[in-house]
Amino acid sequence: MTLLDVAGLDAGYGDLQVLTDVDLHVDDGEYVTVVGPNGAGKSTAMKSVFGLADRFDGTITLAGDDITSLPPEDVIHEGISYVPQTDNVFPSLTVEENLRLGAYILDEVPQDRLNAVFERFPVLEDRLGETAGALSGGQQQMLGMGCALMLDPDLLLLDEPSAGLAPDLVDDMFDRIDDVNDAGTSILMVEQNAREALRRCDRGYVLAQGENRYEGPGEQLLHDEEVRQQFLGG
Repeated sequence: MTLLDVAGLDAGYGDLQVLTDVDLHVDDGEYVTVVGPNGAGKSTAMKSVFGLADRFDGTITLAGDDITSLPPEDVIHEGISYVPQTDNVFPSLTVEENLRLGAYILDEVPQDRLNAVFERFPVLEDRLGETAGALSGGQQQMLGMGCALMLDPDLLLLDEPSAGLAPDLVDDMFDRIDDVNDAGTSILMVEQNAREALRRCDRGYVLAQGENRYEGPGEQLLHDEEVRQQFLGG
């Protein structure tokens, strides 16, 4: 069943159009990656889904409901959580305070949600009373994901989750994303580490100059000669 459907999307910021007639979809339980060169519009596509970019034309539906015109504060109520590439935690607040803010739309934060995050990211429980700014870059990324998972979303949007991480931490981050998906959360991810992202995902999209170029199973795109030559460095 299709969970997210983006059809004919034109989007950008103010008078600047970044995306032209972009289509993509995520099925229930699926792990989808969007790759492409810098400036291709990858992050704009994701921000459009979450209501953070201006949408000029096209439609965005979630489980059949039109969310095209919804602002972020309403999109999050529909079952979508978003982890930005940067500034995805409040550095002056503690780990616990950040996690509780992740569930701000709830009247009460269920303990089982916190426990589920701790089970996935044990280091966060160990450092619960420390400020987020004291965490390493990888731990802050875990906290950002933990905050997004506090609402047990149907769809998790991840913007460059491996950005800025030390090479030895990148595989660990991808493993954790795999675990989130294996537990039933659908994922739409934008990622510069295209080879690893395509190797792990179910399907991928390649954007270039704000338009769809290629789409297919991750492994298929990874081994497509044109995709390799044009976007993966051969």
